[in-house]
Amino acid sequence: MKLLNLKKISALTTLAAVAGASLAACSGTTQGSTAEQTQSEIQTDEAASANTNAQDQSVVKVKLGYLPITHALAILEEKELIEKENPGVEIEPVKFSAWSDLTDALNAGQIDGASVLIELAMSAKSKGVDLKAVALGHKDGNVIITSEDINSAEDLKGKTFAIPSTQSSHNILLNDLLAKGGLTTDDVNVVQLPPPEMPASLASGAIDGYCVAEPFGAQAVSQGVGKVLNYSEDLWADSVCCGLVLNNSFITANPEAADTLIAKYYEAGKKLEDKTEAKRIASKYLGQSDDVLETSLQWIHFDDLELTAEEYGTLADKVKEYRINEEPPAYTEFIYSK
Repeated sequence: MKLLNLKKISALTTLAAVAGASLAACSGTTQGSTAEQTQSEIQTDEAASANTNAQDQSVVKVKLGYLPITHALAILEEKELIEKENPGVEIEPVKFSAWSDLTDALNAGQIDGASVLIELAMSAKSKGVDLKAVALGHKDGNVIITSEDINSAEDLKGKTFAIPSTQSSHNILLNDLLAKGGLTTDDVNVVQLPPPEMPASLASGAIDGYCVAEPFGAQAVSQGVGKVLNYSEDLWADSVCCGLVLNNSFITANPEAADTLIAKYYEAGKKLEDKTEAKRIASKYLGQSDDVLETSLQWIHFDDLELTAEEYGTLADKVKEYRINEEPPAYTEFIYSK
């Protein structure tokens, strides 16, 4: 595979967009206390404080990493679901802007779990990091985006194509596409770019196509700078991509909380099949326009988030075939079960 240096692509991209983040500041007030308190008032205050501490201790807080993409919506939907039902688990979403930063934090145990590219988690597991995949993030929901002059896989020969990571289903989909045209990644200049940079890179002519998590494919379509060459299901039916992965140390230390977390995650996925609800969550957390989200959400579904042995077998075969991971972990070692 010809893999160009990221700096070279960044230099070519003159129209790259820089996403801004808004920070909200919180302020509070401090109440004064009277100089004199009765014994009963003191005892009441102490009892209330002890009760609050006991409640805090009974709630298991879970730090879950994510990138602001539609593939992570189940985590965000679950957060709100749990807040309403209060099942003894509290989710703290931790937003990252790059897969490398997220996986570093996950592998180091700085977060308890994440919605992450399943191939990145498989690679970490192969290297000895004790991770467990507990569910998928979605099915399908990826597209091959190209410039207007690309009409087939054969047209990509000698062109520059971007993916977010070599350890990704986007890399698999690219390989699947090229195979249909009798090509391999040796025939294409494959580069790695952060997802938010891809639409601008395509618009500037720095790249000729890309495959990445949504909504960045829909963004190019909405802006009129690219088109859909293939949907993921055209190349790989019910393709898997991101998954909910937990550190096994968290599962071992909090088995009941982990089971609650997983059960509510599946429930959140079913709620997201209501596209109105999915758009509400996406609008709240992803910062994309309505037309981009409406387009993107047509391509993805969340109702069946179990990663079966058969589906994992297909995934494992593909990562071996395309030299993405020559020794993927066994299903029983990597996939969580009670």
